[in-house]
Amino acid sequence: MGHFFLYLCGLISIKMNKSSLFGFILIAIILFGWMWTMQPSKEELAEQKRIQDSIMMARREAAILDSIRLAEEQRVADSIAQLIVPTPDNEVDSVAYAAALLKQQQDKFGAFASAAEGEEQCWTVENQLQRITFSNKGGYIKQVVLKEFYDYPPKDSVKVVSFDPETAVFDLSFFSNNRIINTSQLYFQPFVNGEPYQGGDLTVPAGGQLAVAMRLYANSLGESSNGDHYLEFVYTINDDNYMFDFDLRTVGMKDIIANNINYMNLDWRVDLLQHEKNIDRFINSTVYYKPMNDNEVDKLNDRKSKEETINSSVNWVSFKERFFCNVLVAKNGFASAKIGNNTEEGAKNSKYFKTMSTSLEVPYDFNAEVNEFPMSFYFGPNHFKTLKSYGLNLQRQIDVGNFFLIRWINYGVIYVFNWLGSYGWNYGIVILILTILIKILLFPIAFKSYKSTAITRVLKPEMDAIAAKYPKEEDAMKKQQAVMNLQKQAGASPTSGCIPMLLQFPILIAVFRFFPSSIELRQQPFLWAEDLSTYDSIWDLPFNIPFYGDHVSLFCLLMTITTFIYTYVNNKQMDTGANPQMKGMKVMMYLMPIMFLGIFNSYSAGLSYYYMLANIITFLQMFVFRKMINEDKVRATIEENKRKPQKKSRFMQRLEEAQKAQQQQMRNAKR
Repeated sequence: MGHFFLYLCGLISIKMNKSSLFGFILIAIILFGWMWTMQPSKEELAEQKRIQDSIMMARREAAILDSIRLAEEQRVADSIAQLIVPTPDNEVDSVAYAAALLKQQQDKFGAFASAAEGEEQCWTVENQLQRITFSNKGGYIKQVVLKEFYDYPPKDSVKVVSFDPETAVFDLSFFSNNRIINTSQLYFQPFVNGEPYQGGDLTVPAGGQLAVAMRLYANSLGESSNGDHYLEFVYTINDDNYMFDFDLRTVGMKDIIANNINYMNLDWRVDLLQHEKNIDRFINSTVYYKPMNDNEVDKLNDRKSKEETINSSVNWVSFKERFFCNVLVAKNGFASAKIGNNTEEGAKNSKYFKTMSTSLEVPYDFNAEVNEFPMSFYFGPNHFKTLKSYGLNLQRQIDVGNFFLIRWINYGVIYVFNWLGSYGWNYGIVILILTILIKILLFPIAFKSYKSTAITRVLKPEMDAIAAKYPKEEDAMKKQQAVMNLQKQAGASPTSGCIPMLLQFPILIAVFRFFPSSIELRQQPFLWAEDLSTYDSIWDLPFNIPFYGDHVSLFCLLMTITTFIYTYVNNKQMDTGANPQMKGMKVMMYLMPIMFLGIFNSYSAGLSYYYMLANIITFLQMFVFRKMINEDKVRATIEENKRKPQKKSRFMQRLEEAQKAQQQQMRNAKR
């Protein structure tokens, strides 16, 4: 890897001729263009201010709702105190107490009082990919188990659970007769394929689907009296799919839900659990969302706790961790969304990772007899092809780079990687073949770079002679002109080796993003590595070394050694006679492998393995290039070019004029 940084650093200290000037200008345009595009526009600054204002407004609304709830609870408590009649023995009259409780339920839940009492019952629905646990309390999904994936370590055979079932919250709230109704406090009645269900585990038929409806009736006497007024959640689960439909329906609720609202609030909060060996520092585990009328996907900062309010229509919200995500999709868009991402202290679950939440506005037409709001849930892996198949840009959660060039390179890498993986080979072999293919693709660029280095090496004695001829500082312009003339005669350019390497840099960054995000490598063993998606520890240290860690990763160590060897070989070939500043850069380049040792020791073993292979193949390429490039022929070509008449370019003419002007200034100064 060190050769990429070597050439980038070398650009600073290399003398320029006409051809290299174009390279520098091109690089400058790219850098300034990138910085310009990263600056926020006036519209973006205005949007940031609007978001901050909306957050403050949302907090005020939340405070008002909390005040309403507190007042309601106090009113109910006062009514109970008035109805409870003590006996002469200071015991509470059970009849009066029961009447007080009934009054409390009626005051608090109104038309939904009959659903306020019950016993929680849970059952599972299982398809080929998931085992979904439903609860009649709140009518929501209490747990999702991914059957094809296991927690770390795999030998424990504990399947991946999408979120902590003990702390998950799924609540639909709305106003009814001046009351706030929260469905998470009420008991629903289950239906399966349209028929009342008494409980028990279910299996989705092969190639078919199963419709589970959780119905909440709105009357004080229950379903037997009147089944024409209800709210229901309908889950339609397919046999072989991580995504299933989730429809919210209201029937006959015109006179029950307040007739002056046009939306209901859907609150979803989960505690994500840690499923991997370590929490990778470069992986974005946070809340993602996609605006309804935009193909771009946005996210919260994953480095700190944060909340944000989106006042425009939102297509979907996702609680994303490294290799899995929980997504709620609105087919027609949520009216707005408030999202949160934070880490809480003192969690009871030892595998607690992070808390994510969202509050969504669900459109509601109070004039309609029947309201239906279609949604979908996705509980599954962050597998690029799977997420892309839904046509919702869910795959944009996978961090393959934001810059379009990096992203499109990774799309090609993913396609080849999946194609190679389809043959059932070990993923260590897949990475080897992928590395060879990338090196073959870059072979012409690498050859051009090596050829430029060979020409520079042939010119080294003459460039050293020029440096000796003009040792004084005031002769710097003459020395530069002589060096440029020599390079022009030889057909070489100081940047002719740098620019080809610069073109390879996007691929270096692309694979740096790809390997840690690839779920295909998760728990895939190779040689001594148990899991290519995380570090391969061959020795667990009894202490922690700052910047390094508490273990020794062998793939990282081998990658560092090969990088060090490459740096040494490359530095031996570099010309320092005509450019003394390169000597200091050589020393700096030897520090690069040490930095890599600390950075990659806790990183993906697959990535370190790839870089190690790339270094080894580069060594092999150097031997091939030496056979292909005869330095004696290069020297003969240079001598032949020297005998040819050289036409001065405009650039050289201007350079000579500048040199004469500088010499004249120096003469005037001496006078």
